[in-house]
Amino acid sequence: MPLPRRLAAVCVLAATALTLFAAPATAAQLPAGPTTVVALGDSAVSGEGAGDYEPGTRGEGGNWCHRSAHAYVHRLGVAQRSVNLACSGSRAADVAAGGDGRYGEGSQAQRLGALAREARVTAVVLQVGGNDDPALVPTGVACIRAFLDPAVPGCRETVGPQWPGRLAAMAPKVSAAIADVRAAMRRAGYADTGYTLVLASYASPFTERMIGVPAAQGCPYSRADAGWARTVAFPQLSAALREVAQESGVRFLDLSRATEGRESCSQVLAGDEWQRRLTVDPNALVYGGLDAIGAHLAQESFHPSAAGHAELGRCIGEFLRGDAVQAACRVGADGQLHPTASTPSEPPAAAA
Repeated sequence: MPLPRRLAAVCVLAATALTLFAAPATAAQLPAGPTTVVALGDSAVSGEGAGDYEPGTRGEGGNWCHRSAHAYVHRLGVAQRSVNLACSGSRAADVAAGGDGRYGEGSQAQRLGALAREARVTAVVLQVGGNDDPALVPTGVACIRAFLDPAVPGCRETVGPQWPGRLAAMAPKVSAAIADVRAAMRRAGYADTGYTLVLASYASPFTERMIGVPAAQGCPYSRADAGWARTVAFPQLSAALREVAQESGVRFLDLSRATEGRESCSQVLAGDEWQRRLTVDPNALVYGGLDAIGAHLAQESFHPSAAGHAELGRCIGEFLRGDAVQAACRVGADGQLHPTASTPSEPPAAAA
C-alpha cells in the first residue's frame, strides 16, 4: 500500500478509536437544564397507595403502573424537575436494558438514557427487587391466607426458611439493573460521578404492635407473622440491598424502619398512618373496567400513603443533599423522617 494511503488508514483507525473510547462528556457538554431527579423501580417508588395517578397509568389499556402525583420523587426538593419512570409491579428486569418493560412501557434504564440527553439529570433513585424472588405481594397473600385458614401454617413458617435463598437469588438481578442504569447514563454522556445514584430498600407496612381488632380494620394477618415481617424479613431484605449497593458503588438508603410507629393498623385512625391498610379502590373499575377485577382492585393495599410519601420525600431529599454514602430513614424527635447513620447490624426492636 502506498505511504499516503497507509497514513490515511492510520488516521481513520485513530479517529475511530477516539470515538469509541472517548471519555464521557464534561458537565459543560451535558444538557443545560432543567436539573432533573428521576425515579426508577416498582410500586414503592411509583406512588402506589398515594392516589391521584397519572392518566394512562390508572388501568387504561391495561396499564396499572399507578404513578402518583404524590410519589416521593416529587417531594425531594433537589432539582427543578422530577420525573417518575417507575411502575407498579416492576421487577429488576423491567429496569434493566432490553425487553418490553412492565405493561410494555419499555426498559426504564433505556428511557432514563433518552431523558438524560434532553434534561440535566442530577440524581436517580432506584427502588426495585421486592417483586423478584422475595415476591413481597405473594408473601403478603400467604400471610393473609394463613390467618384466614387455621389449617395453614403462618407465613413466617412457610416463607421464613426460604427467605435467605430468595434474597440471594434477587441480588444479582438488582446488580444487573444498576449496571444497565449506569451504562445508559454513560451512553448519554454522563460520567458515573456526574450524577447521584441511590438504591433504596423498602419500608415495612406491617407491625405486631397493631391496635384494636386488626382483621376488622383492614389488617387480616397474625401478630406473629407481622412481627416476623417487621423484625426479620424487611431488615434482611434491606441488608441484601445494602450489599448490592456497596458492590455496585452506589449510595444506599435503608427504609426498612421508615414508617415505624405509623404502619398499617398502628393508629386509631387510618389517616394518621403512613402505610395503607387493606384497600379496595373503586376507581380501578372506572378506569380499568373488567380488567380491574381481582388483584388490581386491592393494588393500593399495604403501600405508603400520600402522607407517607411526603415523609419519605423529606428524608430522601435530605440524604441526597448530604454526602453520606449510606444512611437510614428514621423518625426524629420532631416526629418527622430524617436520614441517620446506620449499620448492617442494627435490628429493629422487638415488641415489648
